[in-house]
Amino acid sequence: MSVLTRDEAQTRARLLDVHRYTIDLDLTAGDDTFDSRTVIRFTVRADQDTTDTFVEVKPATLRTVTLDGQPLDPDTLNENRLPLKNLTPGEHELRVHAEMRYSRTGEGMHRFTDPTDGETYVYTQLFMDDVQRVFAAFDQPDLKAVFDLTVTAPEGWTVLANSITDHLGDGRWQAAPTPLISTYLVAVAAGPWHSVRTEHRGLPFGIHCRRSLARHLDADADELLDITRQCYDRYHEKFDEPYPFDSYDQAFVPEFNAGAMENPGLVTFRDEFVYRSAVTDTERQTRAMVIAHEMAHMWFGDLVTLRWWDDIWLNESFAEYMGYQTLNEVTPGGSGVEPPRWRGTDTWTDFGVSRKAWGYDADQRPSTHPVAPEAVDDTASALLNFDGISYAKGASALRQLVTWLGEKDFLAGINTHFARHRFANATLADFIDSLASHTDRDVHAWADAWLRTTGVDTLTPHIAPDGGTCTLTVDHTGSRPHRIAVGLYDQDVADEGRHLVLRERLDLDIPQTRPGEPHPIGKRPALLLLNDGDLTYAKIRFDPESFTTVTNALSGLPEPLTRAVVWNALRDAVRDGHLPATAYLDAARTHLPYETDLALVQGVLAFAATQIADRYLTPDQRPAALTTLTALCRDLLRRTEDGDNPGLRLIAVRHHIDAAAHPDTIAAWLADGTVPGGPELDPELRWRVLARLAVLGATDENAIAAELERDPSAAGQEGAARCRAALPDADTKAKAWASMFTTDDLSNYLFTATARGFWQPEQADLVREYVPRYFQDAIAVAARRGPAMADAAGRWAFPAHAVDPATLHLGEQCLRDGDPIPALRRKIADQLDDLRRALKVREG
Repeated sequence: MSVLTRDEAQTRARLLDVHRYTIDLDLTAGDDTFDSRTVIRFTVRADQDTTDTFVEVKPATLRTVTLDGQPLDPDTLNENRLPLKNLTPGEHELRVHAEMRYSRTGEGMHRFTDPTDGETYVYTQLFMDDVQRVFAAFDQPDLKAVFDLTVTAPEGWTVLANSITDHLGDGRWQAAPTPLISTYLVAVAAGPWHSVRTEHRGLPFGIHCRRSLARHLDADADELLDITRQCYDRYHEKFDEPYPFDSYDQAFVPEFNAGAMENPGLVTFRDEFVYRSAVTDTERQTRAMVIAHEMAHMWFGDLVTLRWWDDIWLNESFAEYMGYQTLNEVTPGGSGVEPPRWRGTDTWTDFGVSRKAWGYDADQRPSTHPVAPEAVDDTASALLNFDGISYAKGASALRQLVTWLGEKDFLAGINTHFARHRFANATLADFIDSLASHTDRDVHAWADAWLRTTGVDTLTPHIAPDGGTCTLTVDHTGSRPHRIAVGLYDQDVADEGRHLVLRERLDLDIPQTRPGEPHPIGKRPALLLLNDGDLTYAKIRFDPESFTTVTNALSGLPEPLTRAVVWNALRDAVRDGHLPATAYLDAARTHLPYETDLALVQGVLAFAATQIADRYLTPDQRPAALTTLTALCRDLLRRTEDGDNPGLRLIAVRHHIDAAAHPDTIAAWLADGTVPGGPELDPELRWRVLARLAVLGATDENAIAAELERDPSAAGQEGAARCRAALPDADTKAKAWASMFTTDDLSNYLFTATARGFWQPEQADLVREYVPRYFQDAIAVAARRGPAMADAAGRWAFPAHAVDPATLHLGEQCLRDGDPIPALRRKIADQLDDLRRALKVREG
């Protein structure tokens, strides 16, 4: 397939104005293909001579094409490009009739049959250039148009789209014409949906899911709709421009590759957000943040859209920042609904623990890039930039911008940006100009320093005595300016120093107004914490005395966000080789039993398990690490015996299962259907236990089949695939490998489930022969099945447990000689960088 280059897009944008797409989709043609008819009305600009261009389409069969009533030869289609030659200035009409393939990889028009009840659902995911899999289009974001959509669907189905749909009878559905939107934002979701509908401020709201998930959606409908209403109202307080579309539907769809997609008027979410098993309050908060994030896109991305993919951050960084900030601001229970338990907590704590670490990791790899890169030459390159930099680092940069600029001027600049570019396209320069119109600060210089550079700055404090007091200087490795808070904490003598008391928070600009000039801080604090409140994006270090205090009294810090900054600093120190991995485990063992914030508990345990125990420690050290984690989880279970904190208990149960080195305890839980003292084992916990028993060789195919009969759902199918791939049996491993890399029968989700089960640290000898095979077979499957499966193969099927120089050598040889497609090349390059880091950590 030919990818679109920036030069080609700019040339086509100079030639054409695209006005309207009239699209007719027939979803009744069978299980493999659907019928697609498209009429595109466009203008060749008057200042052009006779010219040539092309339209994109990826059909199973291209049936007919006419341009201005004259037939074109379908055989001129070259890969995904249909040439349009000798176009004269003026109005034109292109008609394309094609047979299109359904997808099982989450790209284009994805088709899914629910194993629970046999019902079938289809939905589109057209980002970044997958609209061509559904209908013919001039597929670039700056050729916005009106979309007029009609769909024929099987009887009993409901069709959802970007705008309000009407059922015309006989399975025909008509969607109202959209405002001007980009091709990648068109959306259709069709099937026998279970729907909950309401109205807010005159606008139709709806939430939708598969029928088999109906009772689970109904259980959370009040919470979901309340969050939606509250975010809607808060955005209207922030933004002068009203919500720009005629309805707001949220569809929870199966086998979705992303967390969600911001299609105007029809946001699609992965349907794991319809919880069928117990979840923590932090997981509910995360779901609410995603709702807030996607609604922010209605303005950032949908109303005002990037001109080309180098400005991805104008979409994702803003939605990420606005999602967390707005969720922090919305009024709990404002619609009369009882607020969730997490309401009132600081969403930035979860951001600091989970999202920000993602950004730090991505920004220290060779594949790092600026938040706003200047050279994104084509769509394949652009797709690689949807990562921790465009989301987490970009959001962190915006949080720092608001700290430096002030929220009033920031919002004024945003509203100017919307007014200037509504239903059009904009660039970084446009946005900075909008901000600059409301402040005397040099926003252009700030943007150059923050958005055009790569890497993570490091801030290191130095405290020196000055008479009876102390002064602070900060070593700054990096180039960005920072406005931070410095927390000065003293020990609480009343409880023998186990708790820390905030004495003062100082505001500090780095570089300082007078570089090198010490900053007075009074008497020596027990802990001096740079970036208290986590307002900037930088790694921070401790002075020796402060590190001693952290070791002894981390859990005694009064605020979760402060503790998140400390835990991130310890995490960075381990990854940089400044702190032994075992010391992080010791800190977790000491302080986590007293932690009250669920995001912190989950984040620390996840890093301790998946990075320290599984990768940073040698195989000989791993059993002791699992013993430590198991003991820590037992402490948390004892702490939660009274039932007051079910979320903390659930986290402890999950990690106890995952760290189990012996099967007896968790096998007894599975047999009894409950953990002593609770909780009862719901489907998620049952599959989790069975997967760990499979790794330990303490279950078999009969038990997996019995569990699948008990839970035949889509999630159950994934659980069974993971368990089967985890069985320590050579024939079973061979079968799992073939299913991933030979037959191409697995959907995106079943591929991921199988990959997650296949590699296990306990089974290194059994799967050793597959490590070199991976680097050949992954290249082949990525080439056959495309970017989404390449991402899955690079993320989940990589032999991450094989931390040794031989794996590194094989991977480097693969990148040098194997020619993987860009999506897989990026994933393998990142995995190899993580492998190098793990080897260095092991070396001490």
